[in-house]
Amino acid sequence: MPAEAPYEGGLRKVARVVLLDPDDRILLLHGHEPDDPADDWWFTPGGGLEGDETREEAALRELGEETGITDVELGPVLWRRMCSFPFAGRRWDQDEWYFLARTTQTAVEARDLTELERRSVAGARWWTCRELTRAHETVYPTRLAELFRRLLDEGPPVRPVTLDPEIV
Repeated sequence: MPAEAPYEGGLRKVARVVLLDPDDRILLLHGHEPDDPADDWWFTPGGGLEGDETREEAALRELGEETGITDVELGPVLWRRMCSFPFAGRRWDQDEWYFLARTTQTAVEARDLTELERRSVAGARWWTCRELTRAHETVYPTRLAELFRRLLDEGPPVRPVTLDPEIV
């Protein structure tokens, strides 16, 4: 089991994965505040870099830990985003890169969650673009439905798109 990352502030480098299955559904994790399951949201798999990991290595490691999915084809960086939010009693300031990935493996099983993740991740779900567009739940990044639609319609951007910063 990996040790809890000792995030102590500053800018945290994060790799996230926009994972698509053969039916072009996107995998999102369902998270919540550790002590308040009603304060919940959906988000892409991923997390902070460890040691001298590259963002690509972190994306694949995090995906495997959080979903058990290791048979993936990692593609380009789609989006970059700066965000800042309160979670688990502290503020997180992150520089996030979102990688496109494809898989045929659709069974999800969290394998190596940290203590904080065990207390705050409630599951996972594959979403169609239509479902995501019609969702009333909170999803991060907040424009994910629109970005997902554009990805399916136009393919990956030539260069990563810088998303508006999100400060909660």
